[in-house]
Order: sequence, then structure tokens, then C-alpha cells
Amino acid sequence: MTTDAPAAPARWRAARAGVLLAVFVCAACGLVYELALVALGSYLIGDTVGQASIVLGVMVFAMGVGALAAKPLQSRAAAAFAVVELTLALLGGLSVLGLYAAFAWLDLYGPALVGTAFVLGLLIGAEIPLLMVMLQRIREQSAGSAVADLFAADYVGALLGGLAFPFLLMPVFGQLKGALVVGAVNAVAGLALVCTVFRAELSRRARVALAAGSVVVALCLSYAWITAADFELTARQQLYRDPVVHAERSRYQEIVLTRSVREVGHADTDLRLYLNGDLQFSSVDEYRYHEALVHPAMRGPRGEVLVLGAGDGLAVREILRYPDVRRVTVVDLDPAVVALARTEPQLRRLNGDAFADPRVRVVNTDAFGWLRSATERFDVVVADLPDPDETATAKLYTVEFYALIRSALAEGGRLVVQSGSPYFAPRSYWSIEASVREAGFATVPYHVDVPSFGDWGFLLATAGVTPPALELPADAPSLRFLDPSVLRAATAFPADRARLDVPASTLLQPRVLEYARTEWRGY
Repeated sequence: MTTDAPAAPARWRAARAGVLLAVFVCAACGLVYELALVALGSYLIGDTVGQASIVLGVMVFAMGVGALAAKPLQSRAAAAFAVVELTLALLGGLSVLGLYAAFAWLDLYGPALVGTAFVLGLLIGAEIPLLMVMLQRIREQSAGSAVADLFAADYVGALLGGLAFPFLLMPVFGQLKGALVVGAVNAVAGLALVCTVFRAELSRRARVALAAGSVVVALCLSYAWITAADFELTARQQLYRDPVVHAERSRYQEIVLTRSVREVGHADTDLRLYLNGDLQFSSVDEYRYHEALVHPAMRGPRGEVLVLGAGDGLAVREILRYPDVRRVTVVDLDPAVVALARTEPQLRRLNGDAFADPRVRVVNTDAFGWLRSATERFDVVVADLPDPDETATAKLYTVEFYALIRSALAEGGRLVVQSGSPYFAPRSYWSIEASVREAGFATVPYHVDVPSFGDWGFLLATAGVTPPALELPADAPSLRFLDPSVLRAATAFPADRARLDVPASTLLQPRVLEYARTEWRGY
């Protein structure tokens, strides 16, 4: 008796610690599943806020349903918890794979996302009620104390999951394999608790069933791990019409290069760059876009040029054709894009090995933040940024952003902005123009035909009230597409795409984001 009395509290403490550790790990896994769904949606669809709202809303609702659904299972809490964790590990681990397949092959991403979020939320919601019963079976304590212990472990575990996803799982394993790793951890945590602390509560049949279920889950996750690379390659190729020759997922986006042999009458090959599935250029006609973007802005002083975006080096190539350019500062968020432009042989040939020129300086950072602290002044600013169809890029098309650019311009400096399609997205285009004007610029809207993109628009602007002349520099190099007659025609907008009186976009009211999402739908 004297030896057993101290041993019982020790066993209780160890068992209680085991339950709280399981809560901690399961909470971390649950949050990772949520973040994985949000991140995948933002990569594939681009609507980060919308994807987060759908995933979190559906999962929180489903968690409430799961908590109620766990009531009948409380009499067999340990076995039920083990089944829940095995199911959650399998479905959560395979969730990214399944949703990517739904996007690539079935075009059912939206319904699949809602269904996946609901099922995962249902299972996550069942965890806490079952763990509460299991904790009370170790040693009964007041409801308030038990709830406080469980939720403390749950919230701290969620913190771990929130930090692990972007800083460990994504960089080391990527989205697909990262979800598989978390699924395996989820299964081990749940089974370890049940098979140690609550082993006595399991019947022989239950033990055999859990062992068989564990083997099935392990085999499924292992097979998915082994075939993950082949699956991703096959699914990715399904999204692109041409063969994929390079693909990587950087910290910020998915980067894909495709290359195909062209028919007679065109260039030998068509090299295309996609960022998060959006076409950035086609080597067949990119010169049309980049000549129209760069050369009208180079009429006037141009010793110091700032390029925002354009990590592929194609705009820089056109700028460097002027020998009196002293320095080109390129501010692009993603170093992986610039690294690809420096090293991929065909892309280097296309951009004229622009980043090897000693006049070029590259800064890999957010353009908005960089401009806030910039002290230099530039004769020309070229804003060749991704379209404002995501929350992260919409801020780069606001009055506040253009006001920062105005502060960075030298006296008589010019700004040119790629502004999307005035045909496919007219409200977006004219909202960008309104934002530039509200920031204190006089603007000249113009547009040209780029077959890969369609009708594409730009804005040339200078600070003040006098619009700049849309002309080529007198010493412009020989161009393949742009000439004075094309520029004169570029300022004419047809009646069905005339100027729209739409409001400017700001940080607090990013109207251009709303316009871009609705106008490009279906294209």
C-alpha cells in the first residue's frame, strides 16, 4: 500500500500529460490542414481572402457539427478517437493531392474544396469532446479545469502548426508532401495515446481493427509519398497545352516554363512563362508587349531607370538598348524568377542576358515596402507588375502606391504602367488610370494587340497636369513592331471600349481587385 499510493498520482500525471500532448499535436495538425487548403486555393485560384473565408467558415461550422456528432461516441471514447484520427490522417494527408487532381482533371475545385473542408472540420470538431471524456476517465476533475487544460494545449498546438506550415513544411516538403507528413504525425499521435494510456479500454476486436486500419493508412500515405513527384508532374502538365520544361514552387508562387515547336511561319519554338498559372509572356510575340511598354517612356532623360517587377528580364533588355542608361534598378519580389532568367539558356537568349549587364542592380523585395524607404530619384519608372487579381498584388495598383512612385520620380520623370486589357477588363483598366491620375499624374492611355494576350493596355504618365507626348525617342533603336503610326493608333479606343468613369482603387478600398476577379471570369 505504501508503495502504490505515490505511484498512482504519478501514473495519473503521466496519463494526463499524454492526453494533453495528443491535444497539442492534433491541434497543430488540424491548423496545418486548414492552412494547406487556403494556400492551395490562393495558388490555383488566386483569391486569397475568398479562399480563406470559404475554408475557415466551412471548417468552423463543420467543427460544431462534429462536436455534436461525437456525443453518441463518448461511451467508447478511446476507440472512437483512434478511428477519428486515422480517418483524419488519411483524408487530411491526401487533401492537397485530391484537390489538385480535382482542379487539373475534373474542373471541380470549388465543390471539392467545400466538401474537403467540411469533412476535415467534422473530424477535427469531434476530437475535443472525445479527449475531454478520456481526460476525465484518467482522473475526474472539475469541468472548468479540464476545459482550461484542453484548450490551453489546443491553442498552443495551433500556434505550432501555424508557424510550422510556412517556415518548415512548405520550404522543406512542399504542399503535397507536407500534407502527407502531417497526416502521418496525426495518425501516430492518436494511436500512440490510445494504444498506451487507454489500451485496457480496447477489446481484442478493436485492437485488430485499429491495427488493420493503421496498416491501410500507412500504405496509402506511403504510396502517395512515393508517387507524389510523378503525380504532380502529370497533373501540372494537364494544365498546360505545351510540354513543361521547368517547374518549381518558390516561396511566393509556382513558376512554370513551357516550350513547344511552332508551325511553319513562326519562330522555331514558343517559350512561355507562367506564374501561378497566369501567362507572363510568349516568346513568339513578347516583343510587341515589351516594345510598347518600354520605348515611349524612354523619350527624355533616362540615366536612372527603375523597373518594378519584370523579373524575366525582357523589359530590362529593351531598356539596355539605350547606351546612355547609366543604371537599371530592378525590384522584384521573387528571387527564383530572377535566378531562372539568369540561368535558363533559352530565357537568357530571349532576354539578351540582361542581368549580366553591370548596369543592372536587382533588389528582391516587395515593391511597395521598398518605395516607402527609397531615397533615390529615377528618370523612368516601369511598373511591369502581375495583374491585380490577388490580394497581394492589388495594393500595387492603388493611389497610395502611385503616390510613392511619384515621390521617387526625378523632375520631368515618366511612369509607364502595364494596366491589363481594356477589352476583357475595361473597369480594371480605367480604375488603374483613375488611380494614377488621383496620385497626381497626367496620363496617356494606350493599347496594342499582343496575340498571346489579346488587346492589352498601358498608361504613360508624368507628374503634374500636362500629359506626356506618346512618341518614340528620336534615337530609338530599330524595333520589330512599334513605329509612330502604331503609337498614334494606340491612343484610339473604340466606342464599345470607351473610357469608363470608375473610381480609383485604394488600400482600404481595393476596387481594382473586385473588378479583376469579375471581369476575367470565364477567360
